[in-house]
Amino acid sequence: MTKKKPTILVVNDDGITAPGIKVLLEVMQEIGDVVVVAPDSPQSGMGHAITIGKPLRLDKISIYEGVEMYKCSGTPVDCVKLAVNKIFKGKKPDLCVSGINHGLNYSINVLYSGTMSAAVEGAIEDIPSIGFSLDDFSHTADFSHCRKYIKAIALQVLEHGLPKNTLLNVNFPNIREEIKGLKICRQANAKWFEEFDERVDPYNREYFWMTGKFQLNDRGEDTDAFAITHGYVSIVPTQFDMTAHHAIPELNSWSFEV
Repeated sequence: MTKKKPTILVVNDDGITAPGIKVLLEVMQEIGDVVVVAPDSPQSGMGHAITIGKPLRLDKISIYEGVEMYKCSGTPVDCVKLAVNKIFKGKKPDLCVSGINHGLNYSINVLYSGTMSAAVEGAIEDIPSIGFSLDDFSHTADFSHCRKYIKAIALQVLEHGLPKNTLLNVNFPNIREEIKGLKICRQANAKWFEEFDERVDPYNREYFWMTGKFQLNDRGEDTDAFAITHGYVSIVPTQFDMTAHHAIPELNSWSFEV
């Protein structure tokens, strides 16, 4: 009896025509039956935003031969929601993969990332989900060294599943030499220190352009930042339960007098 191929939802935040999603869908085609749902334009930094108060459009398109593809007018999270409800019609895919993002989504960046939020939404829907990112913002980024690792990680997730309410955040270093291997990591402690460049438009109206510096405050050798810097693929098990469980006992000791 022939084993049924897994169904795989491919999403991203860089847009349906981004080079990274082409590589990801090609790798997934080696594993199962692929459906692509992605934003019709770049949606980087959208986090877990959803569209409320205006229509969402979902159009079937043909970009790559033999691939079922849809472009969505909404956010990466909208793409997952529409895929589950309107394309799969509640019969959920076996795997959701997001990316490959142009640029890292390690450390605190996971909170801002549309790529990771799409994967988070997949996990909320009880679909085993993975977000993939590469340390290269270039439109001509070389993803070739990512392919075998993406396939290996996806196959393991399909075989073993993931703990409930958990997804994987996978980041690739941008190196030409051989990757040293995979590291299971924790999220590094870091933050962005924003600066806002003040400018004036041709109509003499003031506007701001956000810039900033990424400051890593974590020197641990078990972090995603350390792994990437030292030539490893980082894999961080990520959850969407944001409860600070360790703080509950302390808060219970407070006296809330009103």
